[in-house]
Amino acid sequence: MSEPPSSSSQDAPDCPSPAQQRVLVTNTHGENLVGLLHHTGSNKVVVLCHGFTASKDSSIIVDLAAALTSQEISVFRFDFSGNGESEGEFQYGNYRKEADDLHSVVSYLNQEKYDVAAIVGHSKGGDVVVLYASIYDDVPMVVNLSGRFYLEKGIEERLGKEFMDRINKEGYIDVTNKSGKVLYRVTKESLTERLNTDMHAASLSISKECRFFTVHGSADEVIPVEDAYEFAKLIPNHKLHVIEGANHCYTAHRNELSAAVVEFITSNKA
Repeated sequence: MSEPPSSSSQDAPDCPSPAQQRVLVTNTHGENLVGLLHHTGSNKVVVLCHGFTASKDSSIIVDLAAALTSQEISVFRFDFSGNGESEGEFQYGNYRKEADDLHSVVSYLNQEKYDVAAIVGHSKGGDVVVLYASIYDDVPMVVNLSGRFYLEKGIEERLGKEFMDRINKEGYIDVTNKSGKVLYRVTKESLTERLNTDMHAASLSISKECRFFTVHGSADEVIPVEDAYEFAKLIPNHKLHVIEGANHCYTAHRNELSAAVVEFITSNKA
């Protein structure tokens, strides 16, 4: 879900904002990922992962960073490869590569003597953190905000009813805005990668030692709240929090979202 960059919609905390340090992390493909490290003085850090066609500067990510740093928790927010300021080509799908990007970030922070307390992902970023936990099993807490369980759904809304016929014939589909400008290209390879990414199998592969938190809005217009219940059924050490009336980006429920995330992370910090 694309979301415009914004300053925080929350009231600014009374304490001064921590210094933001611009950081470049090289992924396994040699591409530079651009991130911002909010260092509060604590070596406990939470990594924030944006959603589809979004960035580290999306308002939901900025608001979560403000809420966490106000509790003296350091934050790292970054752009996946091909997104925002990071190098690389934008790809539809790309879940495994984004999980690998996240691993490059976690590895960098560990090398810099930070203790990665949690990874948090919104929307597509939620799927990325689920996949990450199933592959790497090296962070104690994972927070999935509005991730999609059924990745075969939601495609028709973006690509049209005959998307499989079109992509088999042409090899790609260009997604355009109302004025006809091409926003991004969906290749057959990237569509196949999405369809082959199995959230059911990933959920079952997550260690029971990993504390997992799913948050979803009951009025999510992009990804139905039912998807959250599927994660809750399968992930072993799981807590589910449904925010009544919230949409996909928690537009009118941002404070409630931030409070839930902060409470989960701080209550499990020990």
